[in-house]
Amino acid sequence: MQNTPKLTDRKSLERNRARADLTAGMFLHEAAIDEIQHRLNLVNRTFTKSAIVSGFPTVWGDAFPEALCVPDTNTLDLKETSYDLVIHALGLHWADDPVGQVIQCHRALISDGFFLAVAFGGQTLHELRASLAQAEVEITGGLSPRIAPMAEIRDMGALLQRAGLALPVADAVPLKVTYETPWALMKDLRMMGENNALHARLKSPTRRAIMIRASEIYVDSFMENGRIPATFEMIYLTGWSPDASQQQPLRPGSATSRLADALGAPEIKLPK
Repeated sequence: MQNTPKLTDRKSLERNRARADLTAGMFLHEAAIDEIQHRLNLVNRTFTKSAIVSGFPTVWGDAFPEALCVPDTNTLDLKETSYDLVIHALGLHWADDPVGQVIQCHRALISDGFFLAVAFGGQTLHELRASLAQAEVEITGGLSPRIAPMAEIRDMGALLQRAGLALPVADAVPLKVTYETPWALMKDLRMMGENNALHARLKSPTRRAIMIRASEIYVDSFMENGRIPATFEMIYLTGWSPDASQQQPLRPGSATSRLADALGAPEIKLPK
């Protein structure tokens, strides 16, 4: 059996999260909570037993007091076929096995249960990523892992299908935050508990020259109206545990009416 490559240093991640500012550093989680509550209100269903997978159980538990909150460890502390709603909350980018995380959430759902995840997408912090990479190449001639890899929306949507969820939907909500300086952004990332916890990261502190040069590049390349932007791409994933009552796609060739009739247009037959 092939072992899953280790992406995250869990001890470092837990240390970073323990140092997070749960008052001033959780604005992305608060935005995600508002959006998820809005989406749940649009679902014509009353959920009676829900679970949330989160690295910040206090924040999410306060918003969903009736839900069970479990940490986003590699093996989730969820009972199989026990919940009608499972939410995965802004932790997939730290997962060694994102597909496995979604599969475990699927297994925890009862038939026709609802899965909803919010995750950072591939455009997240692209400005900082580019600035750090250019600075490090200029000064050291190489690159080291600094920001957790984040999947593009099409890949995130594929997670739902690979996990066996029905009626999968993925959509992105970009959020742009501005700062006075790149240093203010990096301070904010520490307050979020989102500083570097990659297993393959350099264990020694980043050279000051790299950080100074990265800040210069960031300002020169991205500053707008005296402030620097930071993009956070929030991707929302929804899917259902399969059930016979759900809508099913029609078989090819089973249509009983013509598209041309529905559109009120003449039918043009293609040559054979």
